[in-house]
Amino acid sequence: MENLHRQLRAWLRGFWPQAIVTSRRDRLAGSLGAAFGLIATAWVCHRALGEPNPWFIAPMGASAVLLFAVPASPLAQPWPLIGGNLCAALVGVSCARLIGDPVLAAGIAAAIAIALMFPLRCLHPPSGAVALTAVLGGPAVARLGYGFVWHPVLLNSLLLLAAALLFNRLAGRRYPHSQPAAPAPTPSERVGVSRADLHAALAERGEVVDISEDDLEDILQRAEERSHQRRFGALRCADFMVSEVLSVGAAASSDKALALLRDHRFDALPVTSSDGRLLGEISLRELLAAAGMHPAPLVGQLMDTSPHTSRPDDPIERLIHPFADHGVAHSMVVDGEGRLLGLVAQGDLIAALFREQLERPA
Repeated sequence: MENLHRQLRAWLRGFWPQAIVTSRRDRLAGSLGAAFGLIATAWVCHRALGEPNPWFIAPMGASAVLLFAVPASPLAQPWPLIGGNLCAALVGVSCARLIGDPVLAAGIAAAIAIALMFPLRCLHPPSGAVALTAVLGGPAVARLGYGFVWHPVLLNSLLLLAAALLFNRLAGRRYPHSQPAAPAPTPSERVGVSRADLHAALAERGEVVDISEDDLEDILQRAEERSHQRRFGALRCADFMVSEVLSVGAAASSDKALALLRDHRFDALPVTSSDGRLLGEISLRELLAAAGMHPAPLVGQLMDTSPHTSRPDDPIERLIHPFADHGVAHSMVVDGEGRLLGLVAQGDLIAALFREQLERPA
């Protein structure tokens, strides 16, 4: 009996709403974006089609929730919006014409639309409502016939997509979320969870999960960083950076910078201003390519103006993936005003991790 009570309590907990973890900025952007997209879509459709036509359909409100409130969702991407709505509209109109009972036609239309959206990779929940609208939309929709597919459905979808592309870009949010090509496993993936592992786990789960593998991988990486900090302490860049760093000015000649690198056996030098602000870095490869030029070019003409940088309080975990997976050889440590404080190289990171391992209690 006690086991039955536990199972019942666990089942009832499924009805309790889960917290939606998002920032106030994203909540505001989602609300304002939906208003902007729907008003713009309705206005353009009204001007284009006029009063006698159903120039706006209710499922666009559900699409707006996805495109503006959760633009990272795989169900909110451009192809699911366009493909899903077109598929559902075609199926809905066909069922309305072929099946006399509207209730039966509506149910069959939704079922066929969902079944088709899976292999077509355009699953879009509001499209189910599009299929129902095609069947139960009334005389105005019935008069349009297959014209309903092109306007208002396609026109509504394209205009709402255009509004989402514009608004999300202005709001600084990435949309659409493209599906990256499968890369070769990175060094950190070879000793941790790889993209192939995520794909296999999702396939084994056998359910649609409303998150892309790309975003899931990013969340997992951030969670691993937090887990490492919790278990092993918070080792910061300031704890193991090299603070006595040789630098060169942007106005120095490339010959002088090359001589410094050769004398000290460095691979690169930070380039700083007179007040110590980091301007960039100059590498041995760039200096060797410029060797022998007359006159010798200035360092400022050859330097990389966007070197990898860190803050003194950045945890060590922030450097593991850039160093292991993205070919970063060193990171310049700067303060809030961009002044150079030190440098962390791959060797420094390895030594810090080794020391941390040794200091762990047995």
